[in-house]
Amino acid sequence: MRPTRSSSRIPATAAPADAGVEVIATNEQADQPVDIERWTLLATEALVDQGVTTGELNLLFVDRQSMTELNAEHMGEDGCTDVLSFPIDADGDDDLDALFGGPTLLGDIAICPAYAADQAPEHAGTYDDEIALLIVHGVLHILGMDHAEPEEAAEMQAAEQQLLTRYHQ
Repeated sequence: MRPTRSSSRIPATAAPADAGVEVIATNEQADQPVDIERWTLLATEALVDQGVTTGELNLLFVDRQSMTELNAEHMGEDGCTDVLSFPIDADGDDDLDALFGGPTLLGDIAICPAYAADQAPEHAGTYDDEIALLIVHGVLHILGMDHAEPEEAAEMQAAEQQLLTRYHQ
């Protein structure tokens, strides 16, 4: 079975309050259904809710093999995982972006829907709830949140629940 390649760009006019936030989502897997427009909008809403007014985020849905390779290459870990976030270094030259009219690059989020489907019953409940949680989790990592320490984990979980309550139906 060949992957269904689809992508969606939600322009600033589709985001709350006409924010200059653009999420570019691509589905490069065929293991599970992915509602690109729904998940693009959720990522956009989460970013805007957290105070992002301009920027570009890539949201990529990948198969197990691709996620396993990303996990090994970037995290030094064996095996597949559910979500990986790759924030763009905040030390970039925002003045050059403004001068040349380029977007602020926020980063990339990779999600493995097959892994999400497997862990959903014991984790978030349903497949859709799991994907929503992974998107929100990834966005918060892009914005600098972490869960290495207990206090950080509690803060991140509270932010996740708040965003999911507001934007995930």
